[in-house]
Amino acid sequence: MAALVRISSVCNRGVSPLLFRSASLIRPLAAQKKDQDHLYFLTAKIHATPVYYAASGSKAASLHWTGERVLSVLLLSMGPIAYFYPGPAMDYSLAAALTLHGHWGLGQIVTDYVHGDSKVKLARAGLFILSTVTFAGLCYFNYHDVGICKAVALLWSK
Repeated sequence: MAALVRISSVCNRGVSPLLFRSASLIRPLAAQKKDQDHLYFLTAKIHATPVYYAASGSKAASLHWTGERVLSVLLLSMGPIAYFYPGPAMDYSLAAALTLHGHWGLGQIVTDYVHGDSKVKLARAGLFILSTVTFAGLCYFNYHDVGICKAVALLWSK
């Protein structure tokens, strides 16, 4: 007979679990229990993420992770290129790459630390507005001032 059980119901009655004390998470378990001369197994599965976050068979998370790594390596290579070949193309490329890198990083903070549907929606809207204003500000700086590459060079020259 298979049954879904909470972690706390499997532990000794006098000891409460240190982790997941009040959570309803369950974990894989195969333990024999004897109840009036009958042996049966207790089994359970763990569901650490809500169903609406985990899409089975989806490669979106893997592609996003790969994109983040590619962008990080690209940013590492853009530094020396921007130093030796400054120009408008490099300024706008840096503006886009830095904004996207910051957006993805802050998006992970929102995912990890903001809970509740309305709070998540509000935080993501705020993040989108912040990223849009950041990109617009960097583009404005590139167009109306010296640009990102020359601004960094000016900071290093003094």
